[in-house]
Amino acid sequence: MNPPPPALRVHAFAPGPYQTNCYVLSQPGSGACWIIDAGFEPHHLIRHVRTEGLKPEALLLTHAHVDHIAGVPAVRAAFPGIPAHLHEAEQDWLADPELNLSSFTGEPVSMAAPDVLLHDSDTLSLGGIAFRVLHTPGHSPGGVAFWCESQAVAFVGDSLFAGSVGRTDFPGCSFETLERSIRTRLYTLPDATRIFPGHGSSTTIAHERRTNPFVTDRPGPSVR
Repeated sequence: MNPPPPALRVHAFAPGPYQTNCYVLSQPGSGACWIIDAGFEPHHLIRHVRTEGLKPEALLLTHAHVDHIAGVPAVRAAFPGIPAHLHEAEQDWLADPELNLSSFTGEPVSMAAPDVLLHDSDTLSLGGIAFRVLHTPGHSPGGVAFWCESQAVAFVGDSLFAGSVGRTDFPGCSFETLERSIRTRLYTLPDATRIFPGHGSSTTIAHERRTNPFVTDRPGPSVR
């Protein structure tokens, strides 16, 4: 009999004016952790990592809109050497206020390029816990979800929310593309998968497939 997968601990923070969900994932006993997204005012997240004695191994970005990246410089300064991961389609966005939408806020944000470029179906590992990168464009060209089958969780950025979906009225957005991503990449995940979105509360794939008013239940081919 195979041993059970190691446990995963998830701490959520929703700092700043956009209440962007930023997550710290850790594996009890090892001290290793990931940070998923870094929005405005990330000081509580940084304090949590330090107080818990965690060792950040990666900063994973679901996409490069300003409310998900504004805190990247602070996280990089707090944890020197932490590699920022971003999908290849948005590799230039961190440095470009027009692309990352910060130019529209009156406070343009520009920073160093990502250290690691992500691709669809990449596998990442936090200790002994494996995650798969799912490319979910639509809200932005390089949107991704981080899916862990063994823990039945997925961190989906702004692609899918509890009872809603990501905006598609920004440059580079497309509702048709987002709908296809949801149907073929997210709704085909196991029903019990708990999704942690970029805003709002967590939910499950089964619940959203049944009740989400923006994308009804018409599943596409499995991601497996």
